[in-house]
Order: sequence, then structure tokens, then C-alpha cells
Amino acid sequence: MNTRTTLTLSILLSALFFAAPVTNAKKHGGGGEADAHRRKGVELFDAKQFAEAIQEFDKAVEAAPGEPGAYRDRGTAYRAAARAAEAAADGPAAAARYNSAMADFSKEIELTPKDATGYAERSQTEDLARQYDAAIADANKALDLKPDDALAVKFRGFAYIGLSQWDKAVADFNVAIQRDPNDPQSYDRRAWANRNLKNFPAAIEDYTTILQKNPADEDAYVRRGATYAAMGEFEKAIADYQAALKIKPDDYDTTQRMQYAQNQLAAKNAPPPTPTPAPGTGFFTPAKIFFAVVILVIIAVVVRFMTRGKPEETSSTRIR
Repeated sequence: MNTRTTLTLSILLSALFFAAPVTNAKKHGGGGEADAHRRKGVELFDAKQFAEAIQEFDKAVEAAPGEPGAYRDRGTAYRAAARAAEAAADGPAAAARYNSAMADFSKEIELTPKDATGYAERSQTEDLARQYDAAIADANKALDLKPDDALAVKFRGFAYIGLSQWDKAVADFNVAIQRDPNDPQSYDRRAWANRNLKNFPAAIEDYTTILQKNPADEDAYVRRGATYAAMGEFEKAIADYQAALKIKPDDYDTTQRMQYAQNQLAAKNAPPPTPTPAPGTGFFTPAKIFFAVVILVIIAVVVRFMTRGKPEETSSTRIR
């Protein structure tokens, strides 16, 4: 498939993982100078100045080393910085920042081991770092501590997708959608899992739900179109690609997909070719001519054999 159907989990989760850090300090040594640095860090984070935000969160941690929220804020900033490094194709920088984020969430867990938040945050980061088994373990721990945590079950679903465990992913997104029926990401990922299970009608239903909630979602049109194409319903696929191109007219990938669907539809609707008579089906075929010549030769040989040595008749009218 092309770039759309092979989008990495990190890209699909980007909107969620750029969420602003938590700012309310709890009773773990926050307040005063630490809070001021955290507020400044959030402002810089919102401006996508992640390196500067991390520096402010460093100061918040120094001012209140026992405050778990300060580590969570800095971990969130590291995670966003890692995503930015991935977008810039800087793999080593992304890996280093993901590791820093996981270290901060681990510190949060150390300070509040009975709080599900740190486990869920670390699970999110492990998903992005493609550490899917670890992400599942952390999501399970978060759910043990908080069974109704919609985000934890959703992140476990992402990890199952990363491991191509489609049935388990569908089950988790079923739960996530029950808990938050307005989250388009859960519908999108459930649709992707169902597509891989060849359960195309279910995928179509989820993409349709996304479009009902947001008719301007170009990706949902393209993905539904690809699902229709996989079902051989090329007319519907073309209609979805056309709708996507109205939203994003210069999308090369969608244009290529539509041309493919149009070609397949034309081939499907083309009349069957007129059969061409096979050569040599007339009366005088080479085989028939050969056998005729053979028979004539045999007849000639037989006649010659029968007339060999026979005396010539004398005329009775000879002049005497």
C-alpha cells in the first residue's frame, strides 16, 4: 500500500501527544517557583518551542524534585520534541528524547506508584517508540489501577496494532469507543484493524461514522475509498476519491488511487472480446490434403502392380 495505508502509529497519535502538559501542582512540594517555571514551560510548549519548554521544566524539577507533575510535564515536552525530530527525519535525536520522556514518566511512577497516570503516559510514549510489548504491559498496569481508563485501553489497542494482533485491537477499540464515542481516532484505528481482518463492511461503517462527525476529513474519504476498492466496488471508491480531491485537489496519492480505480472499473465493464476463428478450420486442411495425396499414391501403386507383365492383345483384323 501507499504512504496513507502505511502511516506509522506515531503520526496517527500526534494530535493527542502534543496535548499541553498538566500544570496544577499537587501536595508533593509544588508551588511558588516550581509553579512559575511550569507555567512558563506550558506557554513555550504551546508555542512548540519544545527545547525551551524542557529548560523551564528542568527548573521546575530542580525547585520541586518531589512533585510528580513536574516530571510528567517534562516527559510530555520530551515526547513532543521526539515527534518533531521524527518529522525532521532525525532518528537518533527522536530516540534520545523518547528515552528521556520514558525516564521522566518512570520517575513519576516511582513517586506515585498507585496512580494510573504515569503508567498510561509511559504506555503512550512506548507506543510511539515502537516498544509495543512494554506499552501493553504499562497499559495493563494502568487499567489494573483504573479499570475505566479510556485512554489506557486505547493505547493498548494501538500497541496491538503495532504487533498486528488485529482481533485484540478491535476488542480494545470497541471498549474505547464505548467509553468515548466521540473520539475519531478510535474509529479510524478500529477500521484499520478490521481492514486487515478482511472485515470490510465494518471498516466502511467506521469511516462513515468519522465522516458524519467531520465531513471535511480528507483522510477518511481516501481510506474508505481504498476499502471500497478492496471490495471491488470501484464506483464507490471513485466517488470517495473525488470527494477527497475536492478537499485537497493536489494530492498525488489520491489522484493515483482514483486512476487505478477508474482503470479497474473500465476493465470490469468492458465487453468480452469477439472470438477469432482458429486457423485451419476450413475443409481443405493440411492434414486432409496430406492424407488425400497418400491415398492417391497408394491407388497408383496398386494399379501399376496389377498391370505389370500382362500380354498385349493381338488384333484379329490383321491383313494376311
